[in-house]
Amino acid sequence: MNETDRLVEPQQVDIVYETDEPVTYEVIDHVAWIMMNRPGFNNAQNGQMTYALDDAFVKATNDDDVRAIVLGGNGKHFSAGHDIGTPGRDLHKHFENRLLVPGHVNKPAAELLYTREKEQYVGMCRRWRDAPKPTIAMVQGACVAGGLMLAWVCDLIVATDDAFFQDPVNRMGIPGVEYFAHAYELPPRVAKEFLLLGERMSAQRAEQFGMVNKIVSREALRETVAAMAAKLVAQPRLGNWLTKQAINHVEELMGKRNAMEAQYHMHHFAHAQNDLTQGSSIAGLDAKKMAEANKKQASE
Repeated sequence: MNETDRLVEPQQVDIVYETDEPVTYEVIDHVAWIMMNRPGFNNAQNGQMTYALDDAFVKATNDDDVRAIVLGGNGKHFSAGHDIGTPGRDLHKHFENRLLVPGHVNKPAAELLYTREKEQYVGMCRRWRDAPKPTIAMVQGACVAGGLMLAWVCDLIVATDDAFFQDPVNRMGIPGVEYFAHAYELPPRVAKEFLLLGERMSAQRAEQFGMVNKIVSREALRETVAAMAAKLVAQPRLGNWLTKQAINHVEELMGKRNAMEAQYHMHHFAHAQNDLTQGSSIAGLDAKKMAEANKKQASE
């Protein structure tokens, strides 16, 4: 056996989940409301949440009574991104994979992250993007890094007037999050600014580029989204699905999937470089340090 193919003993780490329900699910008037439910950690996405989200999307897809899907987050913020520092961070936990991707916990070195993120990040996001029912992201507060991926897989985005979008991972030497839709959501030069500077983009500016469909107050957010979902529910089921496929197909003709595949390898080259030079795939920048840097940058 080649040494690079040798499997390793999975790391044993202490994982403390603060909830057994990282995602809530309810159906109201033919609309499935999928809500991230880690408000104490600003809905940081760990593996537990990822698979709970997938369960919810599958449930909504298989329920013929559901005609539209809303994705939101309980608490002050939509999502602060991937979990890089809570007690529930479960990087080394094995889950039963949903896609044709092998398990990751026994893979050596850079192969571990490459394998895990192929399943839990890029794979899951593409899976949800292709849901046959129209989806609305309901965004309040922060939509940062991994949070962008969840909003961007939805067909429509409604944001509060205090919402902001940000991908600051260039601070880690990484060229954007794994589901690399930046240059499809934004004009190329604006996407470069968004990534190179890593600054917050207000909902108002995002709306100018078509990344956000509508901006409302926090008080009006759920009511506005419910009204929009009701209109989707009233449209023909097959028509909704075919319309989604038609627009998604245009993006694929523009090279979206190929661009994402290329960036995924750049992303993991960056992770490996960080490991080799700093002993940390994320350059030693945990959730606390990233949040502090984000706040400092926002106040400058």
